[in-house]
Formats: sequence, structure tokens, C-alpha cells
Amino acid sequence: MFTTGLRIAAALLVPRHRGGRECTGVTERVRKESAEPSSAAGHGAARVAAGIFSSRLAGLVREATLAYFLGAGPHADVFRTALRGPNLLQNLLGQQTLSASFIPVYSRLLEDGREEEAGRFAGAIFGLLLAVAATMALVGVLLARPIVALLATGYLADAAQVAGGAASVDRFPLAVRAVRIIFPMTGILVLSAWCLGVLNSHRRFFLSYFAPVLWNGAIIAALGYAGSRAAGLGALPAGLSRLDWMTLAACFGALVGGGLQFAVQLPLVVRLMRGFRLRISTRVEGVAEALRAFAPLAAGRGVVQLSSYLDLLLASFLAAGAVSALGFALPLYLLPVSLFGMSVAAAELPELARRQAESRSEMAARLDAAFRQMAYLTVPTVVGYLALGFLLVGGLYRRGSFGLEDNWLVYAVLGGYTLGLLASNTSRLLQNVFYAAGRTRVPARIAVERVLLSAALGILLMLGLDRFSVARVVGLPVSESGLRFGAAGLALSAGLAAWYELRRLRSVLAADLPGLRLPVGFTRRLLFASVVSLAPALLVWWLLAGRPVLPQALAVVAVYAVTYFGLTHRMGLSQAKRWLGRLVGLFSSTGRR
Repeated sequence: MFTTGLRIAAALLVPRHRGGRECTGVTERVRKESAEPSSAAGHGAARVAAGIFSSRLAGLVREATLAYFLGAGPHADVFRTALRGPNLLQNLLGQQTLSASFIPVYSRLLEDGREEEAGRFAGAIFGLLLAVAATMALVGVLLARPIVALLATGYLADAAQVAGGAASVDRFPLAVRAVRIIFPMTGILVLSAWCLGVLNSHRRFFLSYFAPVLWNGAIIAALGYAGSRAAGLGALPAGLSRLDWMTLAACFGALVGGGLQFAVQLPLVVRLMRGFRLRISTRVEGVAEALRAFAPLAAGRGVVQLSSYLDLLLASFLAAGAVSALGFALPLYLLPVSLFGMSVAAAELPELARRQAESRSEMAARLDAAFRQMAYLTVPTVVGYLALGFLLVGGLYRRGSFGLEDNWLVYAVLGGYTLGLLASNTSRLLQNVFYAAGRTRVPARIAVERVLLSAALGILLMLGLDRFSVARVVGLPVSESGLRFGAAGLALSAGLAAWYELRRLRSVLAADLPGLRLPVGFTRRLLFASVVSLAPALLVWWLLAGRPVLPQALAVVAVYAVTYFGLTHRMGLSQAKRWLGRLVGLFSSTGRR
């Protein structure tokens, strides 16, 4: 349903001239397609989901490793800050922006049988990206100090706090050193996104989404090596503490992992392309068109990155550990966003460039069906994170340097983000309709409004909640870490702003689709099923009290999921059968590779 809705969305909002006649049998075909996605898109979505699932799982292992060695403290703050600059540029120039501007042109050339022209177009785009990414990477290395001052202004006060005994680590010089190590990764990951665009256009979906597993694995291996060396297998470099050494080692691992992520895709890309010629030119056919599409998309992505930057900037003024708490909560929050939305949308983009729908009459129904498919797993995730999030965070992270105090703070941050999860996923669905229609400025403008609202609310909420010590509120012994709830205020503001964005997108889209109604009654049924499914899960949690936290978390989540799927199947919801089929396809695709 979701894939078909996006396919129809592309054409329904873009006028198509067909000599003044409509193809016959369109309505019947639309109804048929609404029951089952196309074979190509369906298999592609399963492969994308399998790749994303693998990389997200590796990402969770990476986060657990970081939590074990660094905890939610100043050194984890530094690593998050060092990653922010490269991630900002990667997201601005990379996967989603590049895919949305590159894939339609490249796919159309392939569909027309013009493989030589497609190769020349890909070579020109590669050359332009290489020049821009290399320049930015060099600038990042040379200007590391002002970059850290801009990304995390609050770190500038650390030296005075260390001198006064109020803090134990000066994060600013360590972050500068970390940025100089990790920033060249920017260019490598942008080129990796170019590989993704080529492979997706050739319907080779799995490898590009699986490749980040290597990036995560390199960081995990680097932390393991640094941890063993810091434990006494060798002398540490002069002037570095144990945690300093492990933080910088993680940055080296990220740099090496970026190279591995690009290198593993390159052989297949070379085999698939014909006519490739590396050059820096805007005169190659298709380049100007791609650049015209790229600019508004990059602006829209820039707004999203501005939101992330503001969160980091504001968190740098809070008590140490706020930046890392946001970082530990985000992978859990982004997991349902990726699996329930990005996988299908990414697989569908090449199909949107190849195929056209002829009728406008079923658009509202398509969006309704897409929302139901998305909400079917998003609603129980929201309920599960709010009710069981403390156990999930503990099962994933609570070992080594990550203790109960860290557990409570990250759970509070996850709860704030979770309140906006359903709105955020629904907004992604509506944004795709605008992107498919070429109306990229509409969601970008609304995103600006959301960012401004989130920042204003974030300042108020973070300052209010940062007055409260985590240890005192939850009744734990006061520790040296001094963690406070300020980061939860930033997450809560993001969750509230997501609902504002959804309302604005829906109101604008209603002018084109006056019949569009989000199925509130259906959502209430899902909410009912989710809350009922909590009962046996909470019972298992109580029965397993005192056992190791990871087995507890696995058992409780399994009971909750099985109960939810069984109950919704008994309720006659068709989404239960369809999502079970997709999940089976996801795991079978993973197993075949």
C-alpha cells in the first residue's frame, strides 16, 4: 500500500499530457495495485529494509559499545560533536538529497536505453561531488577550532569550570583534536551516497544500505582495541587519559570505516556502469537538471540539519552528558523511522522515475492506505517506548560505564522524542507527495517553521528541566557525573514541534486533496491493541525482576510484539498479515545475503 501510494502520488500532483485522453481501465488497475505493491517495488523495499535493518542493528551495537566504554559523559559528548560536522555535510549533500536529484535523471537515461549517456552523467556528478567534498573536508581540518566553537559553544566555558573544580574534563581541545581526525570522512561518505544512487537506479538495493555495517564495525573494533590497550596491554600516548585515548580511537575507526563503506560498493558500481568518465562539468546532459533539483532539496535538508545543529548547540550549554544522552536515544528513535518509512520510499524512487499513473481519483484513498500501513507498527512502538523504554535502554546500554543514572536520563530523552514519532512518520509520507510533485519548497518552508518552534520551546524546557538532578529525582545516590534532565526538554520540544509540522503539511495538502482525512478511528484501534498488549509484557517484566537486564528486555519485547500481532490479527486488521509478510521477507532477504 505504502509503495503504491507514493507511486500514485508522483503523478497525481503532476499534470501529465497524453493527447487529451485517459487510459482506460485506470480505476480498476489502481484498486488492484492498492491491494498488492508492484513486484519490483515490493522486492526492492524488502532488500532496502534488510540492508537498513542490518546497519541499524550494527548501529545499536556501536552505541552499546560506546555506552560501555564512555557512558553518558563528557567524552561521549566529544565524540558526538566530532561526528556532527561530517554528518551535517553528509546529510546535506548525501543520501536523500543526492538520491532525489540524481536517481530520476540517471534512471530515465537507463530506461531509454542510453547507458553511455547515463555513465557520462554519473561521471560528471561524481566529479562535482568529489571537488566539493574534498574542499569541505580540507576546510574542516584547517578550521577545526572555529567549527567546534560554532557547533558546541558551551564547551568554551569548560576550561574555567575545570580550573574552578566544577568539571573534570575540558571538552573543547579534545573535540578540536577529534574533528581534525574525523572530518575527512565527510568526502568519503558523500561519494558513498553517489554509489547508492547508481546501485538503486540499477535496482541493486541491498549493498548500499548494508555498507554502513562496515562503518559501525570499524568504530566497534577501534574502541575494543583502545579499551584493551588502555587496560594495560601498552602505554598510552603522552598527555592522554584512558577515556581521551578511547574517544580519539573511535574517531580513527569512523574514518577508516567510511573508507570501507565506499570501497565495498565500488566494484559493483564499476561493473554496472558504461561510459563512465570522471570530469567536472555542468554541460554533460542531465547535470543541469539534477543541479536544479538538488538546490531546493539541499535547502530542505539544510533545515533538518539546522535543527540537529541547534539541539547540539543548546545541549552544549547544559550539564555534561546532555549531548551524549541525545545521541544514545536517537538510534532507538530512528529505528522505526527507518524501517517503517525510509525503506519503502527509497526502493520506490527509481520506480517513480520510470512509471506514471493516469488517474487522480484515488489519491486520498492511497494516502489513507499508506498511513494505515505506517501507523500499524508506529503506534505500538510509541506505546512500547513510553511504557517499556527504561527496560529497553537498560538492556541495550546498561553495562560498564553506563549506569542507572545514565539509564534514566536516556529514557527520559527517548520519551520526549517518542511523543512526536507518529507525527514525524506521517510527515515523511506527506513530504514525499510534495517531492514527487516537484513542490520541494513547501515542506522546506514548513520545516523552517518547525525548527524555529522547536528551538524556542527547547530553550524554555531545557532550562527548566536542567535544574533537576537525575539522581535526586529518581532516588539514586548523588554521583560525580551530575547528570540533569535538560536534554529531555530538548527532546520534548522536538516531539511537540513534529505535530505542528504534520498539521501544517496536512492543511496545505488539503487544498489539492479536499477528501484527505487521517484515519483517527483506526489509530484509536491500534492504540487500544497496543495498551492491551502491554499487560502480559508487564507481567513478564515483573516475573523476571532481578534477572540480567538484557534477557529481561528481550523477553518482554517478544511477548509484547507477539501479543500485538495476534490481537490485531484477531481484530481483522489486514495490515497484520501484510506486515508479517514484509518482516518475513526482510529476514529472508538478510539471510540470503
